[in-house]
Amino acid sequence: MTRFLVIISIIYIALAIYGFQAFKTLFKSPWAQIGYGLAFLAALVFLIFRVATYQPGMAMRGHIAVAGGIFFSFFLLAMVLGFFMLLEDVVRLSVFGYNKIAGVSDESTRFFPSRRKFVSLIGLGLAALPFGALLYGMYRGKYNYRVLKYELEFDDLPDAFDGYQITQISDIHSGSFDDRDKVAYGVDLINEQQSDVILFTGDIVNDRTEELRPWADLFSKLEARDGVFSVLGNHDYGDYASWESTAAKAKNLEDLKQLQKDMGFDLLLDEHRYLEKNGQRIALLGVENWGRGRFKKAGDLEKAKAGIQKDDFKILMSHDPSHWEDVVINDDFHFHLTLSGHTHGMQFGVEIPGLIKWSPVKWRYKYWAGVYKELGQFINVNRGFGFIGYPGRVGILPEITVITLKRKSLT
Repeated sequence: MTRFLVIISIIYIALAIYGFQAFKTLFKSPWAQIGYGLAFLAALVFLIFRVATYQPGMAMRGHIAVAGGIFFSFFLLAMVLGFFMLLEDVVRLSVFGYNKIAGVSDESTRFFPSRRKFVSLIGLGLAALPFGALLYGMYRGKYNYRVLKYELEFDDLPDAFDGYQITQISDIHSGSFDDRDKVAYGVDLINEQQSDVILFTGDIVNDRTEELRPWADLFSKLEARDGVFSVLGNHDYGDYASWESTAAKAKNLEDLKQLQKDMGFDLLLDEHRYLEKNGQRIALLGVENWGRGRFKKAGDLEKAKAGIQKDDFKILMSHDPSHWEDVVINDDFHFHLTLSGHTHGMQFGVEIPGLIKWSPVKWRYKYWAGVYKELGQFINVNRGFGFIGYPGRVGILPEITVITLKRKSLT
């Protein structure tokens, strides 16, 4: 970690100095130039301080996450500025060299061409866009909850469940929270939907059970007529933390399972339940995390569906949407609706309803946000309630999904 921090600091300082050429071209005031240097230096010092004082088990809030977010914002600013300065220097060098070779005898061959203000202005203006967006995402975006509502139609939905309403939340990542009032507002917003059931699709912590304890009383207030159900996500197993022993890691997971139960969550570990209404029922299944590639493949779909009928109407909770793509839609059982999360929409992208939905995460996950349909089966990939890593959201906002099941009319 120390070696990485030294390397990234050297690159950061070099980019900041190089990008300073654009700033100096536009702002002649020494105070403005000093302010530029102090701002970049403060972001680096803050990161180094947070890394030095971080201890395993600490929640990310107020530590590396916030410092890292601010540092990355300045790093990106310097990188964009440096890119424009490099382009300008290539042009300046080319002009100077051409004049020398062509034998032009004037001022252009005696002195290196000076920087142009408009190039520096364009560079600074474009650099300011992502810089401002990242800082704003940290300030406002991470708690800017939005409720997304969908109606999904099915030919074989039991009549009693026509109009049945599901609220899905995912990826709480309680270890990243830093504002109790705003999280409480999000919990109240979930309850305001007055859904028949609330389904949580994993990653309630970043690594450790202790992260959830300060927030457990808030999430224990979640209520729905048919209850609150949950599954585990890849972060819930503690695989990304350092543990003093295998036993300590195993105890952390058992403590997390128990805490969810104490909160009133019915945690489904490769299990199923039946939701009943007016003498009819639908099957709700929940599997442990199953992810493509390096992610844990603990989920056992066969175990979860043992005891249910093939013609039952089925809703599956599975944290990682790659499970749906690789396994679920090809299973001999027809899973009418799968609910996932995991991607967060990368917490960065552009969404304009009806026009554009884009995030870099689409290059890794085919199904990364919203509702998709394949082979007559639906999946909803929730963008996440919380955040991790970058302590903010730009364009891809925290989500509360409300899905209403509808019986398709045959007329």
